[in-house]
Amino acid sequence: MKYTFEILGVSPVLYFFNHQQEIIQKDPSIGVEYLGTPKCTLDAFLESVEVVPPKRGWDLEEVLNTVVDFWVNNSENIQYWNKRLKDAGRENLLVARVADFNSLKAEFESLFGEI
Repeated sequence: MKYTFEILGVSPVLYFFNHQQEIIQKDPSIGVEYLGTPKCTLDAFLESVEVVPPKRGWDLEEVLNTVVDFWVNNSENIQYWNKRLKDAGRENLLVARVADFNSLKAEFESLFGEI
């Protein structure tokens, strides 16, 4: 299975928490996870990935490798989001998405279906 990881932006902690609750209520089995961390570090995101529920059936080693590959190949993007997180202040999280490609495709298609 192939995975994708992308930093999406900065969010207030409460907004991120509410969004997570909405996702769980809507479809807890979807293979897309949104991760939030108060630090823009590789270690922080790796720790966030490690707590993803194992029911996803993901290959954890491959997911972690995907995050590391992103980190190695996107230094400008990471620097940008690190600065945005610092500018936003302590009550915010850096938000990223990790997903298997099939689940991400299904999520995008469902968004187009809701329009």
